[in-house]
Amino acid sequence: MKISTLISVSFCLFGLTMARPLLSQQENIDPEITHMVSEVKAANLEATVNKLVSFGTRHALSDTKNETRGIGAAQRWVKTQFDTYAKASGGRLTSEVDWFPVKADGKRILKDTKMANVMAVLKGSDPNDDRVIIISGHLDSRATDILDTRSDAPGADDDGSGVAAVLELARIMSKHTFPCKIIFVAVSGEEEGLYGSSYLADSAKAAGWHVIAMLNDDMIANSQSSGTSLRENTKVRVFSETIPYVETPEEARMRRATSRDNDSPSRELARYIKTITDEYVPNLNVDLVYRIDRFLRGGDQIPFSQDGFTAVRFCEMDENFDHQHQNVRTENGVEYGDLPQFLDYEYARKITCSNLATMCNLAWAPSAPEHVGIEVTALTNSSTLVWQVPKGRKPFGYQILIRDTSAPQWQKTLFVKTASATIPYSKDNYFFAVQSVDSLGHSSIPVFPVVVR
Repeated sequence: MKISTLISVSFCLFGLTMARPLLSQQENIDPEITHMVSEVKAANLEATVNKLVSFGTRHALSDTKNETRGIGAAQRWVKTQFDTYAKASGGRLTSEVDWFPVKADGKRILKDTKMANVMAVLKGSDPNDDRVIIISGHLDSRATDILDTRSDAPGADDDGSGVAAVLELARIMSKHTFPCKIIFVAVSGEEEGLYGSSYLADSAKAAGWHVIAMLNDDMIANSQSSGTSLRENTKVRVFSETIPYVETPEEARMRRATSRDNDSPSRELARYIKTITDEYVPNLNVDLVYRIDRFLRGGDQIPFSQDGFTAVRFCEMDENFDHQHQNVRTENGVEYGDLPQFLDYEYARKITCSNLATMCNLAWAPSAPEHVGIEVTALTNSSTLVWQVPKGRKPFGYQILIRDTSAPQWQKTLFVKTASATIPYSKDNYFFAVQSVDSLGHSSIPVFPVVVR
């Protein structure tokens, strides 16, 4: 979120000094990110989807030895792509096929097996920056019968489109240097029960990774709905949890005290994505969906949320159920199956650009302010916010975000240089958040304050 609505006056009576003049939106845009966004090509996404479809099926339990068909061949091809990008990264990008055991569940996994995630890690340039950003798509596909490992399951949209975005971003971003670690991953076992993402999330939690954002791209290329025949390629849904899975009793008490039911860390990330997308991606509007995922289904962001990480899902606005989880066939003149000819690759390009702009801004921003609080020691019509300077690079300053309690998005932005501020907005009438910002305008995810007495 950039310094696009700075107020240049000084509220001296309230201890707030505005340190910078009003900036136009154009002055806020980072030209390096703009150039990277321009490098995302619809043709590249289409070529990747067609290649993934060529493996016939990518069912998580399909053949792992065949050189041209099945999940194993697809995994090896994805790794070769990561390895190609690694050669142009100056040694910063490395890749691996990360195998993990899966126990039989008697439903979708009939016997003990092994699955694998294909992962590329872009090493951060700052050894003192422990932040991690993860972007994922799931490599596996399925036919109508979840136990059918042999029939063609092209999986062009679900989720060849997400994997294509992950590969395109790895190609572009690996040529640049970021202070923190960025992980690009094609997970497996999503259709059987989110096995690959659960394994990765649990591993990240056990290892103590400081994951500041997990972006899951799952079905981002279909622009025509079934049933209603709506066409929409200017909107994308971003799903985010409302109340965190891992909320403690004390955190629940504080949530009720501050009425922050709509301000989970994942919800703040979703708002951040919307703001960044508005700045960098023409003709794409982020539609914030205030739930963790759709009814009867789920995605790879959920295990990360369950492990306490900040995670969201990108998903196309309108789904076509004739082309999801269907055997390839034609019935009564209707063509079924998740085939590449039904996808809108320009739409997928825009959503990929939204991911890229978000990740770059987050990676280049300072860490978020720590221990953000709002003082409630006196009855006043002003509000005093306090926080601690984050570890690592010192921010150039901080942005205080303000919105009406009924507003879905932040409405005002105040810039300050100090780690506290008293502002002439009543704490009873508004919600606030604070984010760190560098001298170029890259900003952290906003942090909602807790009560300080």
